[in-house]
Amino acid sequence: MNPRTLFADLLPFSPHTDTFYFERQLQRQGFARVAGVDEAGRGPLAGPVVAACVILPADGDFTPYVDSKTLTRRQRERLFELLSTNGARIGVGEASPREIEQVNILQASLLAMKRAMEACGQVPPGGVPDFLLVDGRFEVPVPVGQRTLVKGESKSASIAAASIVAKVTRDRMMADAHALFPQYGFDRHQGYPTKAHREAIRNHGPCPLHRRTFRGVTEFLHHG
Repeated sequence: MNPRTLFADLLPFSPHTDTFYFERQLQRQGFARVAGVDEAGRGPLAGPVVAACVILPADGDFTPYVDSKTLTRRQRERLFELLSTNGARIGVGEASPREIEQVNILQASLLAMKRAMEACGQVPPGGVPDFLLVDGRFEVPVPVGQRTLVKGESKSASIAAASIVAKVTRDRMMADAHALFPQYGFDRHQGYPTKAHREAIRNHGPCPLHRRTFRGVTEFLHHG
């Protein structure tokens, strides 16, 4: 059956309150490993784009997992730790600044999602996801059934969990990057184009973590 028709007779009752609706319906269709996939870091001028793929326990409490953008850093960290200990299967993937430059940010995001799905498949008891719920409009380039959901973090707890993992993982990476390149303030803005970050690029030129094809960086490649 075409994945897009799986919910054809149920869509009028789509999950405004039940954010495990899609997962539950897919499980009833026979999909045993339904994963949510999301990314963090499409907009920054520096650092990788990071994706996560999460399979939530079918019998667990899905209600704590909401869009990472609505949570404080402390709340995201706590939920990240909960996901790490409650039996969820988690895979993380990334695409580097050089890969982003080579294939563009959309394709790099999808590549990171593919890598996250593959990593998730290696988590015991093993087996790649057999269906993906993907945040956004674009499918991941893998031969697995998929459903894309615009604003998926608010519609699927699995996607919300993936958004939390991706965001926390990337924030930690950029905090580590701050130790290497403290002049840019990566620990404060995580590479996003804030006024302070743009000023730092203007004053110091780009570093190896900057995305050289992005406006706000490319103009300063020959700084100094």
